[in-house]
Amino acid sequence: MTKKSPNPIDKHVGSRVRMRRMMIGMSQEKLGESLGITFQQIQKYEKGTNRIGASRLQHISQVLAVPVSFFFDGAPNLNGPAGGFAEDASPAYVSDFLASSEGLALTRAFLKIADVKVRRRIVDLVEALAEEAPAS
Repeated sequence: MTKKSPNPIDKHVGSRVRMRRMMIGMSQEKLGESLGITFQQIQKYEKGTNRIGASRLQHISQVLAVPVSFFFDGAPNLNGPAGGFAEDASPAYVSDFLASSEGLALTRAFLKIADVKVRRRIVDLVEALAEEAPAS
């Protein structure tokens, strides 16, 4: 018997909860206390293992000071490509990167660099390093 894998939307919403929590420097324990649940439950939400109910998501949005829609920004479209002028969702690796502590720290530091030329050189450096890295 195989274990059921988390729904992609639940994983995305959970990663957005984690990203926002980390952006404001809140621990899983503190978020759990604010919601009246354990930090273990927060971990399960953030991994997408447990689905977040509507009322709980509303409460999380209030604690994290973002609209509920924030958690669905860039969510995977499970019904195929959108037609018309709809924007494509960001690739999952972007959300995953921004939800990591390294991604968040790098993004914060990068945005503090005012000189556009310096920022461009940093991007060039990272791209060069990535080309030299062994394929995994």
